[in-house]
Amino acid sequence: MRKEYLLTPGPSQVPAEVLLRMAEPVFHHRTPRFMDMYKALVEKLRKVFMTAADVLVFASSGTGAMEASVVNLVPKGKKALAIESGKFGERWTEICRAFGVAHDVIQVEWGKAVNPDDVAAKLAADKDIVAVYATLVETSTGVEHPIKELGAAVAKTGAILVVDGISGAGASELRVDDWNVDVLVVGSQKALMLPPGLAVLTVGPKAKALLEQVKNPPAYYFDLKAALKAAGKADTPYTPALTLMLALDTAVSSLLEEGMENVFKRHDKYARAARAGMNALGLAVYPERPATALTAVLVPDGVDAEAVRKTAQKKYGAALAGGQDKLKGVLIRMAHMGYVGPMDIVIGLAALEMSLADHGVKAVPGAGVAAAEAVLREP
Repeated sequence: MRKEYLLTPGPSQVPAEVLLRMAEPVFHHRTPRFMDMYKALVEKLRKVFMTAADVLVFASSGTGAMEASVVNLVPKGKKALAIESGKFGERWTEICRAFGVAHDVIQVEWGKAVNPDDVAAKLAADKDIVAVYATLVETSTGVEHPIKELGAAVAKTGAILVVDGISGAGASELRVDDWNVDVLVVGSQKALMLPPGLAVLTVGPKAKALLEQVKNPPAYYFDLKAALKAAGKADTPYTPALTLMLALDTAVSSLLEEGMENVFKRHDKYARAARAGMNALGLAVYPERPATALTAVLVPDGVDAEAVRKTAQKKYGAALAGGQDKLKGVLIRMAHMGYVGPMDIVIGLAALEMSLADHGVKAVPGAGVAAAEAVLREP
């Protein structure tokens, strides 16, 4: 027998009640039953993301909703501004390039957070920029960007702020309306505690006004005007991923039952516990502004992070994530998002400690777990 513990930053663990909801009999989506479910789901999502904006649900990965937010919101003759700080920030640029969308880029050193003043300066210097594309949690580096401050800076201009919240929403503190986020993109497989397959998009008033300026966007399934029109009738333009939407209803209901303020506090405690444990093992937290949803650490010089990660999974059953691109082989990432509890943190750290020891890294036995427990036992 073998038991595994999923501690990767997507996909993440899925509660049994969410999986069971997907086992319900399928019913037809062009019915009052679906419309009632969809209406209720949208209202719940608004509460989770703290917004009065329109909410759309697509059958796609989060990248699909990222694509939708680019091709529908940058009129010809205008420009996007992409903030790159890792592999997923780079995706904004890649989407712009794929569709021939004029764009500029702010490149942030990996592991660093964007400076909102740099964005404000870029917007002041180029009035053709109508949309700023940012990331709440850059999963590849574990950095969490200052979206509240960034939103305040962008709100002073005519541009909109689009945020990739795929790895952060539902774990990190995020208040869409209060923080002036005009469009939020979310994927189902992370803090929302679902299998992969759904993308959620919020569209605020400023974004809807910009949407009207884009004529004939290069989109069919991801045509936001069509999606918004259907959503106004509690419907979707095309066949929805019904069973995943039912599961999403169960998942967000559990978040609201816990209360979003408590959700934020829980994730903050787990993040602090994970960082304390990593530090006690002699591992350096990589990002300067660590995320609440995951912890990324550097292994000691001369140690192969990929070998450590593979041992943690194969020998001890803990599935962790490695580094990407230039961080491959030097970085290990452990998620603490969504359906996680105190023992997930303990198990992840214990597996990592044993794997490090197997690869010659010396540490006081139990030091990581003890440091994490000191945080986890806080009231």
